[in-house]
Amino acid sequence: MRIVLVGPPGAGKGTQAKVVAERLGIPAISTGDIFRANVAAGTELGVEAKKYMDQGLLVPDEVTIGLIRDRLTEADASAGFLLDGFPRNVAQAEALETMLTGIEVKLDRVVELKVDNDEVVRRIAGRRLCRNDSGHIFHVDSKPPAVAGVCDVCGGELYQRDDDRESTVRERLRVYQDETAPIVGFYAERGLLASVEATGALDAVTARILTALEVN
Repeated sequence: MRIVLVGPPGAGKGTQAKVVAERLGIPAISTGDIFRANVAAGTELGVEAKKYMDQGLLVPDEVTIGLIRDRLTEADASAGFLLDGFPRNVAQAEALETMLTGIEVKLDRVVELKVDNDEVVRRIAGRRLCRNDSGHIFHVDSKPPAVAGVCDVCGGELYQRDDDRESTVRERLRVYQDETAPIVGFYAERGLLASVEATGALDAVTARILTALEVN
């Protein structure tokens, strides 16, 4: 199957992409992973992408599209793929459509993960990370540490990333609504869209996605 997963920040796209792709036996293709791999390999497009990433800017559409085009020609994507983080706007959706037409394949489904804005803010703004770079993550509501502000595992200080602050999260949601949400209508017009409620247990959301894909 050839699938696009779309949804706001905090909807769980990255986690669900990996789980669903593994279930279907296809690669989960994340733009973030592609950017990092090409930057590490020093490819021409990777060098170009790094210029923008180093400045904290969005990588331009033409660079992103070129990286996606290269990735979709790799052998593991020949029988299907799950795109996570692309397309992020209508221009990219149109480019993907043209790209797939050129290699004589079509998308099977676009799954929209739906989450209320206040729930997104609760999920992201409640995260706390350990300063000891141990990779341990807590949440003030769903996974609070035994002692406030202290990592249960190594005793390190827990902190909130600047990107996780409520004001920043709400700005990210505004950008999503302005730039990415319109692709929902784009795919609905093509009869490809399936909307899934992304609240509740991870397994429950996965089951809803698989049902929407008619593979459950």
